[in-house]
Amino acid sequence: ALRLAGGRSRCEGRVELRQEGTWGTVCDDGWDIPDAEVVATGEAAFGRGHGPILRDEVGCEGHERHLWECPAAPEHDCSHKEDAGVVCSGGFGMFRRAGGRDGCAGRVEVFFRGVWSTVCNSTWYELEATVLCRTLGCGNALQRPSFGHTLPGKMVYLCGSLQPSLAECRWTFNKSAPCYQSGAAGVICNGAGL
Repeated sequence: ALRLAGGRSRCEGRVELRQEGTWGTVCDDGWDIPDAEVVATGEAAFGRGHGPILRDEVGCEGHERHLWECPAAPEHDCSHKEDAGVVCSGGFGMFRRAGGRDGCAGRVEVFFRGVWSTVCNSTWYELEATVLCRTLGCGNALQRPSFGHTLPGKMVYLCGSLQPSLAECRWTFNKSAPCYQSGAAGVICNGAGL
């Protein structure tokens, strides 16, 4: 009865709920982290939805098991330009792949300090790529293609050993030296739909 639509992976998108067989959206009025339990986005960041707007002024405290259990306004004063969205952490950090055929291939992007960032390939070796593939449930790294940097932030990861997550590796954010003349890191995992 809940799905994410319009995102670039299964872990992000516009929040849609089903009520009496009809899919509808959630208004971003009052939409925040306890409501999403992840990163909340508003203003139709994943495009405008269709159908009824089923929830407004959502007021979760974070312990609820389902969005329907959270208090909300009985009537809404919203349009679909205010559809709420989320970017889920998946329990391992907020990563996504862009430009690939599925969530197991593409340019590596990470959400940190409120912005999506690319990852510099200056230290993006097979070990770092494999750590990401495994945390995504995508197997091991097959290839590490390069892309261009087009996002505001830049991250650098250096793992040293096979960590359970890139978040547990050494990292730096927006330091110019490690990213000098680098490309944006990409990955193709052996679990990708090739």
